[in-house]
Amino acid sequence: MHRIQLHYTLSRDAGDAKIRNPLPEMLEAIVQQGSISGAARVLDLSYRHVWGALKRWEEQLGGELIIWGKGQSAQLSEFGTKLLWAERQAQARLAPQIAALHADLERAFAVAFDDSAHVLTLYASHDDALATLRAHAATPGASGALHLDIRFTGSVDAIRALNEGRCTLAGFHTLEQPASSSLAARTYKPLLQPGLHKIIGFAQRTQGLIVAKGNPLELHTLADVARTGARFVNRPLGSGTRVLLEDLLALSGLTGQHIAGFERDEPSHAAVAQAVAAGAADAGLGIEMAARARGLDFVPLVNERYHLACLKSSLDQPATRALRELLLTPAWQHHMSQLPGYTPMHSGEVLAMSSVLPWWQFARPKRASAPRKKP
Repeated sequence: MHRIQLHYTLSRDAGDAKIRNPLPEMLEAIVQQGSISGAARVLDLSYRHVWGALKRWEEQLGGELIIWGKGQSAQLSEFGTKLLWAERQAQARLAPQIAALHADLERAFAVAFDDSAHVLTLYASHDDALATLRAHAATPGASGALHLDIRFTGSVDAIRALNEGRCTLAGFHTLEQPASSSLAARTYKPLLQPGLHKIIGFAQRTQGLIVAKGNPLELHTLADVARTGARFVNRPLGSGTRVLLEDLLALSGLTGQHIAGFERDEPSHAAVAQAVAAGAADAGLGIEMAARARGLDFVPLVNERYHLACLKSSLDQPATRALRELLLTPAWQHHMSQLPGYTPMHSGEVLAMSSVLPWWQFARPKRASAPRKKP
């Protein structure tokens, strides 16, 4: 059995949260370019280096990676194809955990090397814009860098972590006007308390069906998914998208029993999109950014708001204030508007809970009437 070893690099340059390995990158380049020389060019390596590295890996792994045909393009062997597929699957499935590990390391070294840095712990429902914000926030500013320690988890677990003191902010999402009888209301209302919690605006995003390129099954609604028996991939219990799906099914007069594959789930939007891209599913509910990143089609269904909840007592703490100021900047809001399926909405503003979560109704106290004068 082959063992996996993990390494990390300390650098002043901003990087992404992926765990990288040169072998899959070389195999991907050969698939895209059709030759070792082409792969060497795009990787900015010499032909000799790529050739020698492939031969060494073939010896170490005990299998042929490339099939050579006279006068034909270089092609991956079955073994090479499976290695590349396994790496893609692992990256998609483990992206939240990898991002959390990346955040842990950066948090530790931020504290060690920069006393002026702000560190903010955020548990959140999986969201690609937050991952982008994390890199954007780490750029040093006038008052030091803001390091977002993001742990992607279900919306319910995120708010529970906030209430238990394990984080400063919790990210969750709802429809723009969730009904007071909705599953969202029944799920989040017991977890959030007016006067104790505050809501910070973040974004409007679109959720819809992630489907294969060209939408071959012509899936435009959840009713189409049920009618055609399309293989669906779900999100886990406790995730905000699972809550959203069940609310959308109820609005369509459907239940999970009408959806083939309702019991199968993946941990993130990226993993749902990868399942569709790999042909293991026909559709899943997710965000547009995850679909576009894998060359898939996206059928928009609803717009929703992504909220950041915090305790009132932490609203004016330096790290929370630094994040609010960052979210209000034109630079960040322009950056977010370029992300597929995202629009800044009250980004960085402290919002009235009754306006964004309308199941909370606060009656205004009646003014006392003046006493009547005796005739």
